[in-house]
Amino acid sequence: GYPNVGKSSLINSLKRSRACGVGAMPGVTRCLQAVQLDRHIRLLDCPGVVLDSGDPPAAAPLRGALAPQRLRDPLTPACAILRRCPTQQVSGD
Repeated sequence: GYPNVGKSSLINSLKRSRACGVGAMPGVTRCLQAVQLDRHIRLLDCPGVVLDSGDPPAAAPLRGALAPQRLRDPLTPACAILRRCPTQQVSGD
C-alpha cells in the first residue's frame, strides 16, 4: 500500500498491542515484518510502495512518498493540493 495510510496502525489495532512501530512521517516501517494475529492468521507489515506512474515529480509528495520537510520545493505540491480544493473551502468565506 501507499506510505502513511495506516498499515502498521491497523495491524496494531487488530493485535490490540504495539506489534509494529508507527509514526506520522513516511519511512518508519523499513523492512517486512510478520505479525501472528492468532493461530491461523499471520499479517505482513511492509514499507509503503509508490510505483512510478509517469506523473510529474510534484505528484510524489501528494502520495506520501516524501516527507514534507525533505522537499526542496514545497510550493509546487502545495499548489497542486490547492487546485483540487473548491475555492470556498480555501478562501474561508
